[in-house]
Order: sequence, then structure tokens, then C-alpha cells
Amino acid sequence: MSDCGCHHEAKSQQERSVLTIALGLNAAMAVIGGVAGWIAQSTGLLADALDMLSDAAAYAIGLVAIGRTARFKANSALLSGIVLVILGAGILVEVGRRVMYGAEPASLWMIGTAVLSLIVNLTVLRLLAPLKSGEVHLRATWLFTRADVIANLGVISAGFLVLVLGTPYPDFVIGALIGLYVMKEALEIIRDARESRGHADA
Repeated sequence: MSDCGCHHEAKSQQERSVLTIALGLNAAMAVIGGVAGWIAQSTGLLADALDMLSDAAAYAIGLVAIGRTARFKANSALLSGIVLVILGAGILVEVGRRVMYGAEPASLWMIGTAVLSLIVNLTVLRLLAPLKSGEVHLRATWLFTRADVIANLGVISAGFLVLVLGTPYPDFVIGALIGLYVMKEALEIIRDARESRGHADA
């Protein structure tokens, strides 16, 4: 019996559906987290919001890549990794600026917003679980969301420390750590994408 391509079409439709939901949730939380971070004067929340924004970009790239060539998918993952490096560096610059000029992060805003982000990211991570062993652009989206979950837990912890200790430095520290972690994940994605592009060219 000849292959009608129905299985591939169904798989692509499943990927498209999952990535569309993930894109919507992350875009919404990027806006919510950014506004909350600005109001709360929290580098941790701002870093988390930028991370969510980069995820939304990765899901958008993943949607565009569905059904394209292996080289296109590798290039898409490479682009998302480069964007993430830039955002991570921006986070570190913002942390430095706030250390120099001061800030008074609102701990309850930090905790509440980070808990909401955590719920969203755990939901998205569960949706993406079947895709984490797939092609490079899909693995990249799973790595992005895994990093988000860790970042959310860090912001919640920092919020409690700000509340208990009455100092902004836990927020500065978690903002810097998220920035560094984001850059680590970005380099992993870039390395994976380059290897996949090499195989595609072979």
C-alpha cells in the first residue's frame, strides 16, 4: 500500500496546533509579566517577561518551519538561539543599571506574577512533551519552556527573600541568573542547530 502522506499531515497539524496554543499563552504572559515587572520594579519579572517573549518568537518560527526543509528548520532554530543570546545580554545590562541606580521591587507582585507564569509554562511544557524528541526547531521550543519553568521558580524564591529580608538584591541576583541561564540555553540551541544544518548539507 502506498504512503498517502496522511500520517505526516496529521503530525504537522498536531505540531501546528500545539505551537499555536503555546504562542498565544507565551505572548500573553510576556505582556502581563512585562507590565507587572515595570510596576513592581523587578528585574526578575522583566527578565522572565523577556524570556517569555523569546519563547513566543520561537513558537512563531516553529510554526513557519512546519513542512519546510531540514536546512530551513535548522536555520530557524539558529535564529531563535541568536535572538535569545541578545535578550539575555539585555537582561544583564538592565540588572547592572538597576544595581547602579537602585530599585524597590514589590515582592508580592513578583510572587503572584511568577506563580501565574509557572502555571502557564507547566501547561505549555506538558503540551510540548511529545515534540521534545522531534526535529531541531521543535527541540528548541521545548528547551525554551524548560528554562522558563526554572526561571519562574527562581523569581518566586527571590520574591520571598525580598519580602523577608527587605532588600532588593535577591531580585537583582535572580535577574542576572535568568539572563545567564537564558544565554546558556541559547548557546545549546545554536550548537544543536549548527549540527543539524551540517547534517542537512551533507
